[in-house]
Amino acid sequence: MNPDEALKQLSHIARERAFCGHVGSDRLIRAGLDALIAGVESPSLAMLAGLLRSEEPEAPALFDQVLEELELVFQPPADPRAAKWATAYWVAGRIADGSLAPATGTHIIWADIAYDLGYPEELEPLVSCALNLDDCQESWGGSSEELNREAVEAAKRFVSEWPAAEAGS
Repeated sequence: MNPDEALKQLSHIARERAFCGHVGSDRLIRAGLDALIAGVESPSLAMLAGLLRSEEPEAPALFDQVLEELELVFQPPADPRAAKWATAYWVAGRIADGSLAPATGTHIIWADIAYDLGYPEELEPLVSCALNLDDCQESWGGSSEELNREAVEAAKRFVSEWPAAEAGS
């Protein structure tokens, strides 16, 4: 892992914590260790990376301190609708870049985001993919490669059209 990849990982975890809530202390410490080994420098990074199991409760505060030192702090929008749209964009981006399985990501968008937004037209392709993937997994038992490709393409389209989706919020 190089420093840019380590910073991307820290940024990703910051967003995951902001959008999804809890991230285990073990992951925070591991991300700190990865960043330290990759050559990222921050006054608190070594303290985070060196936490013992008995010190894990200190990890969230130290992780936040590292984010501040590296200027990676992320705050989701305060408006609940805007936060849902931002979460949809983040999840779709993770589907598009391959860091989140299409079935998992589209299910999150369908079950946790689209409903709260009243099933907007902009999310319909991703919701449709979620339903198709869910149906495929439950009843077909076969390969879902084509449905996964469709979900990735739908996510890429959504991400590329993000300003339009955000304006529709």
